[in-house]
Amino acid sequence: MSGIVGQNTLDNSGLIKAPEGGGAWNFIKKLTASSDSELSFVDGTDDVVLDSTYKEYVFTFNNIHAETQHVHFTFNMSIDGGSNYNVSKTTTYSHAAANEGDSATEVAYQAGSDLAESTDFHRLNNFLNIQNDSACSGYLHLFNPADTTYVKHFMSNLNSMSYTSDPYSINAFTGGLGNTTSAVDAVQFKMSSGDIDAGDICLYGITT
Repeated sequence: MSGIVGQNTLDNSGLIKAPEGGGAWNFIKKLTASSDSELSFVDGTDDVVLDSTYKEYVFTFNNIHAETQHVHFTFNMSIDGGSNYNVSKTTTYSHAAANEGDSATEVAYQAGSDLAESTDFHRLNNFLNIQNDSACSGYLHLFNPADTTYVKHFMSNLNSMSYTSDPYSINAFTGGLGNTTSAVDAVQFKMSSGDIDAGDICLYGITT
């Protein structure tokens, strides 16, 4: 059998088994935004698991809508149970973009969106549009957050509609490392300004 799907649509409780003998996606927690300043996943709180149970965790983002025009969707990590989200990070940011008018395209590295040993929140995408039909969706992989030997690697891919007079579809690829050998036990998502108006984030643990 190439794969098994059971009681899961990347939204609800259950398990997805990847094809060709791959690992299973084990649903852990879903958070739904409603004008929230941030959404936080803290190990051991509200049924969240973010420890050595899994060596890979995936966050999925479904129609994340910003309350404030032209802001960025961001994330950070914590090593103290969510008391502080200030892990030092070195990151990369690149994107592919095309406008609705089909008159402009771009594939580029965005140096202004990366971090170099900074504790700031890392941008997962840029310049969100607040029109009613606009949102961003995608995923973030976090590898072995409970490890106490190595730094913490992550990578993400999100697609969004950016704000201009001729809106763009922007597919952002980011990655990096949290420069800590302490266990990461909490992750927080927020806009660079204003609230997360709507959308949901699901956390999965990957069984290898």
